Amino acid sequence: MQACTKEYIPKPLGYNRLLLPVAQYQPLPDSLPYTFEYSTHARLLPDSSGIREKYWIEIYYPTLKANVHITYKDINKNQKLLKEFLDDAYKLTSKHQIKAYAINEVVTRTPSGKAAVIAELEGEVPSQFQFTMTDSTQHFVRGALYFNTHVANDSLAPAIEYMKKDIMHIINTLQWRNKL
Repeated sequence: MQACTKEYIPKPLGYNRLLLPVAQYQPLPDSLPYTFEYSTHARLLPDSSGIREKYWIEIYYPTLKANVHITYKDINKNQKLLKEFLDDAYKLTSKHQIKAYAINEVVTRTPSGKAAVIAELEGEVPSQFQFTMTDSTQHFVRGALYFNTHVANDSLAPAIEYMKKDIMHIINTLQWRNKL
């Protein structure tokens, strides 16, 4: 009649139980041409893609098996380059149309007056939330959320909502630095 002292919480078969941490933030290191606050529950890693560039990073959330890929491009006052980067970002989001049943894009302003284009994707897509930000002259940043799991997005809904709030904090705290 006696069992372990650990409290047991039953859950229905097939349901994930996610313990989402309380949001706490820290600044990026000074070695990047941009800065923002990211979660203290995440690890900052160099980008692991085969096409990585100098200022590309990944923000990895080990408990959620989630990554936010951040890519950075220097515009150098070249409007042709800016258009190319914006077109590429749009194409990357559009590639998800095969599995998405909705792609909702919105342009928003941060508290500091910066504009951000946010794309929220619905359906069984690999990336549920993406954004781009630019100052139109020097800096261009793109971010995309990915989960490293085979769990269906409807089961990931609480984690997706948690990550959206964290990414919105990134967007709202993003600042440009002078060139390094």
